[in-house]
Amino acid sequence: MTYEPVDWVSLDAEKVKNVTPRYARLRVDGNGSAKGQIIGWQNIELISDRPLEIMLKEFKQLKEEYPDRILIASIMEEYNKAGWEELIDRVEQTGVDALEINFSCPHGMPERRMGAAVGQDCALLEEVCGWINAKATVPVWAKMTPNITDITQPARVALSSGCEGVAAINTIMSVMGINLTTLRPEPCVEGYSTPGGYSAKAVHPIALAKVMNIAKLMKSEFGDTDYSLSGIGGVESGGDAAEFILLGANTVQVCTGVMMHGYGVVKKLCSELKDFMKQHNFSSIEDFRGASLEYFTTHTDLVTRQQEAIKQRKAIRKGLQSDKDWTGDGFVKETESMVSN
Repeated sequence: MTYEPVDWVSLDAEKVKNVTPRYARLRVDGNGSAKGQIIGWQNIELISDRPLEIMLKEFKQLKEEYPDRILIASIMEEYNKAGWEELIDRVEQTGVDALEINFSCPHGMPERRMGAAVGQDCALLEEVCGWINAKATVPVWAKMTPNITDITQPARVALSSGCEGVAAINTIMSVMGINLTTLRPEPCVEGYSTPGGYSAKAVHPIALAKVMNIAKLMKSEFGDTDYSLSGIGGVESGGDAAEFILLGANTVQVCTGVMMHGYGVVKKLCSELKDFMKQHNFSSIEDFRGASLEYFTTHTDLVTRQQEAIKQRKAIRKGLQSDKDWTGDGFVKETESMVSN
């Protein structure tokens, strides 16, 4: 089980130019009061503009200080085979345990065929996954975009192209809102804005649905014991994490939750998840991973199930089926059970 905010690493940070402000929040009360609970968070942030050399140094330091912990580097690069190969080689040299490939950032530099520009194009995704998996010597996760009609299509391509797992979801393309005083969009940069990625609690139900669909795909077509699934989206409690695991996730990631509540939230999440497991007498994640998947079906099947249940309840209300079923002492209730009005 992992909780991990991640940095997006690319070869050339010089090309990345971020702006400020780059975040906007959605609160539960309609007037946007600063006292309202934050349920939505939008960013128009690009990948990190921190130099690659600094990140590589930090990766190496982390593995030296915590050799028994899992470190996964989240990386993104342009549509350039040589660039991907160089980035993978340099990151792997730090000792990371796995790579998460960002095929899902919904905004920024689509002209460079990065992020969701790849994840939304299955042919392009297959090609780039081929480059990556031919080079990588550690497990590879493909991070999926929710900004697509059927998320199982790119997930299937990624797994078929050699990835050991998928992570879902990244942020959802959104417009956070309009300032009704200035008539300008948020977040406002010199009077202007651009659509960005939406996260936090409000996206949790959407993320659960996407993860459920991927988990069912993996179970039916790939064997979910051979591949891994990392659930992401609106995790702020141990219960949120448990929901992803119940839908088939092997691990759970947190980023916005840590940004809002600080690193201390990780201990809270772990503690609450352990409490959930104790409540149900689960001794490991595998004891309940995917346990809720079997309860999802089609609407047509729901109708059939309900009609059958209604028939059974009506049959029970009809009362005794034969005179031999009379009990004697309970004859008043038994008589009542056979009255029609």
